Amino acid sequence: MRKPTLRDVARAAGVSYATADRVLNARGGVAAGSEQRVRQAIADLGYVRDLHAANLSRGRVYRFVFVLPRGDHSFFQALRSAVEAQALQCRADRISISVQEVPALDPGALAAALRATSTEVDCLAVVATEAPEIAAALTDLRQRGLPVVTLVGDAAPDLRAAYAGIDNRMAGRTAGRLLALAHTSREGQILPVLGAFRARDHRDRFDGAAAVFTEAGSKLRLLPAIEVQDRPEVMRKRLSDALAEAANAGEAVTGIYSIGAGNRGLIDVLEGLEGPRPVVVLHELTPVSRAGLECGLIDAVIDQKPAEEVALAIAAMKALADGRCPEDVARAIVPAIYLPDNLPGAGATGGTP
Repeated sequence: MRKPTLRDVARAAGVSYATADRVLNARGGVAAGSEQRVRQAIADLGYVRDLHAANLSRGRVYRFVFVLPRGDHSFFQALRSAVEAQALQCRADRISISVQEVPALDPGALAAALRATSTEVDCLAVVATEAPEIAAALTDLRQRGLPVVTLVGDAAPDLRAAYAGIDNRMAGRTAGRLLALAHTSREGQILPVLGAFRARDHRDRFDGAAAVFTEAGSKLRLLPAIEVQDRPEVMRKRLSDALAEAANAGEAVTGIYSIGAGNRGLIDVLEGLEGPRPVVVLHELTPVSRAGLECGLIDAVIDQKPAEEVALAIAAMKALADGRCPEDVARAIVPAIYLPDNLPGAGATGGTP
């Protein structure tokens, strides 16, 4: 059975095609009775507008901007590569995608970039932290009618139009469960390392892991978290200090949960350790974390599949630009757990062939 067309709607409503088109596109100049008949015919026939065809006929080009953290972070480089790959694929659908970079974990710089967004942009995707200046900038965009999709972490859920990413609390619980399994027959002290508590994804992961550690029967104790601003040099210094302080207090660290980035510094510290090595779980499969898995310094990596995340974000942005309610893609991605044995492209015994 063929789908009803706008001509069918016009015929059923007893009006011209031009009149039905004016009602559909809200251009005004139509008598109230005629408009009511058109809308009733649309409902009766089950007419659904072909937005793709309509946009092609008008020569419309969607303009989307991704605002991503700048820095020497392998994950954000992978995220940018995923955006650039999607940008090439989307050209055929008349979607123009650009990337703007701001310093990582810098609320002032991000807020300034958001406020400076052109009015010609149809939708914005952003990796945001939670800070008053960012909330104010998102409020300003909302008042300007520019929808925002958040990535990686569900920051400002009351201000964004959609979130494309994993359930970070669930990911944190997964990390906590892996560390608990590694301590089945012994007690242990877990050291959490994160970029910053103001990063929603980092805080949610921390809370998820902490919930596992505090459950009845857990033999694990959570040590005070250290913040490293996702910078390898800060990670190297603060992690070394924290490990030494714990050892001096007679509380040797038996597990490390690296929640954010800066893991080159973590690898450097692990390479220099003497004696028993702590169990290490971290996030995102990057060249750094993969090398750590392959050489036995890292035990497990939880990856949020950045290419999938970007594709879902673009689908949500297109729906918002068309004035439709996007599908609820929040937390639609199930993270992958990588061990040395199941790395992509690895041989039967692990490692790179």
